[in-house]
Parts: sequence; structure tokens; C-alpha cells
Amino acid sequence: MRIILFNHKGGVSKTTTSFNLGWKLAELGKRVLLVDADPQCNLTGLMLQNDFDEYYIEEATKSNNLKDGVSSAFESKPEAIIGFDCVQSSKNENLFLLPGHPNLTELEPQLSFAQNSNNAFSTMQNLPGSFNALIDLIVEKNQIDFVIFDVNPGLGAINQNLFSISDLFIIPTNPDPFSLMAINTLSTVLPRWTKHAVQMQGMFADSSYPFPVRSPKLGGLLIQRFNIRNGKPNKPFRDNMNEILKAVSEKLVPAFQQNQMLLSDEMYTDGVIPKDYCLAEIPDFQSLLQKSNEIGVPVFALTDSEINYKGKVLEQMQDKREDFNRLFISLAEQILHIKENYV
Repeated sequence: MRIILFNHKGGVSKTTTSFNLGWKLAELGKRVLLVDADPQCNLTGLMLQNDFDEYYIEEATKSNNLKDGVSSAFESKPEAIIGFDCVQSSKNENLFLLPGHPNLTELEPQLSFAQNSNNAFSTMQNLPGSFNALIDLIVEKNQIDFVIFDVNPGLGAINQNLFSISDLFIIPTNPDPFSLMAINTLSTVLPRWTKHAVQMQGMFADSSYPFPVRSPKLGGLLIQRFNIRNGKPNKPFRDNMNEILKAVSEKLVPAFQQNQMLLSDEMYTDGVIPKDYCLAEIPDFQSLLQKSNEIGVPVFALTDSEINYKGKVLEQMQDKREDFNRLFISLAEQILHIKENYV
């Protein structure tokens, strides 16, 4: 199953949640591929840590990334796209990474023209299906169960492409007015992308890399990065959460329903996905996040020595760590249940 955490609004913790969810699915025995499609390469840096620079210099690995993986199609080389061994986490053997590239956006103009032109040049016919071909080959090569795309905050051609070749999309949000605006935008943009993907399936059916027949479905919403008091979100956050959930129910879901972008009714009525479509409310990680980024593991995988506090502060950190562990176990189990019942 391919999952994309998508919201064109920045600062909603797409990278952190992609990493944490992928890690937890891997802990539960699934082989997970994280795909870094953000030119900032934050996910790649998180996984590679001190080996980041060396990876892009060493002859054996420097071309094993998302951009160079499709370069033969974009540069019209007489070479086929090939699968390759991806980076395997040294701390979680079931977790793999397809690294990003800082110059990934160089592919945007060509891809945009190919996807939006009814008469794309013959040399560009292979571009829209190239990312799908690479992912297919890497999934087979590395025996992957789940693919999770981490993308940049934008509405460009690459994000459109990766969204369209996914099975499930999850919308991360923050409890603020800008996330509410983003929900309204997504209610028009994502159905438009879905309709265009159907057109591309026909337009590029005869290319060397056909555009796949996939139909992304809404997995749900994540509300993240808020402060809690007495075990509950502070009132201003709660009020914004309620506004977002209302917009999802009244505007987003009806738009998706009209375009066959929802899972089967049973997924909601049987409680696989909450009735308000919110898969999880994830509070701010606060000081645990810095520790997580420094070590290269999720907050719930930090050891006591890595947290590096003592006494009462350590006890508080341990409690938070366990809370986040339970939260991500629950989220991962929901994803597993969705895959098992995917319709």
C-alpha cells in the first residue's frame, strides 16, 4: 500500500509523522519504504544523520535517490529505469529510505508540461509514469509492504504525480486558521487531481512507463502540534480543532464523495476510521523532538540515556514517551486495519 501525507500548508509535521508512522509500522513487522520527495531532504537527513554528505559523494550510492532514479526518462537516455537497494535503518531493520535530492524541483517544468499538455512530445510521454515505475521496481527489489511519501508543501507537478499514484492519503493539519483555509483549498484541488489522473491513465497508456490505474482514497485527518493542559488541548486549540473537523465534514468529505475518493462506507460505520475522520490528535513533542532529531529515532524510541535527564524531569519525559508510543501504535494499527479492508 502507498500512503501520502499531504497538505500544501507548511509546518504541519509531515516529515516527522511520516518518519514516526513508518517506524512504528516497521516495528510491527512490516517492511516500510520512506520516500523523500521534499528538496529540503529533511527526512533523508533524519535517516542518514552523519552519513548524509558521504551518501551523495560515494560512487556506489550517489545516484541512488529519487531524482537520479528517474533521470533516464527525463533526459531521454536509452536506458531503462532500474530498481536498487535502498538505505536500511541501522536501528530498525524493516525501515528503508529512498533518499531525496536537493535539485528534485528541476524536474517540475518538464513533468508539468507532460501532465498538462494534450499533445506532449513523444520524448515526454514516459515522464508521468516514471515515478510509478521507479517505485514499483524498488518495492519489488526491497520486498516492501508499505510506501510512505514525504512531500514538500506545495501544489506542483511532482506532488500531483505522487498523490495520484498513491492508494491512501492522510491530511495532517495544525489547529490554526491557516489549516482551515488549507482544508477549503484541498476540497477543490485534490478532486481536480483525481479527475486528471484518470485522463492521464488513457493519455499515457501506451508509453514505456504507463500511468498507473490507481484511485487515492481518504484515510483520514491528523491534528498535530498543539499544547495540552490537564490531559486536554488548551481551549483555543480545541476551538480551532472543532472548526477544522466541521469543515472536513461539511466541505471536504462531500467533495471527495462526489469524486469516489472515500473508502467503502463500512470502513466508517464499522469504526475502522473515526466518524469525524480524525485518525489521531498528536500533541507537540516539545523538547523530546530535538532529542529525536539528534539521535535519528522517533520520540517513542528514545532510551532514558538518550533523553539524558534525571529525577522528576526524566519521569515526566518517560510518561510523554509512553503516551506517544501508545498513540503511534494506535495510528499504525488503524493503517493496518485500513489496508486489510481496503476497498
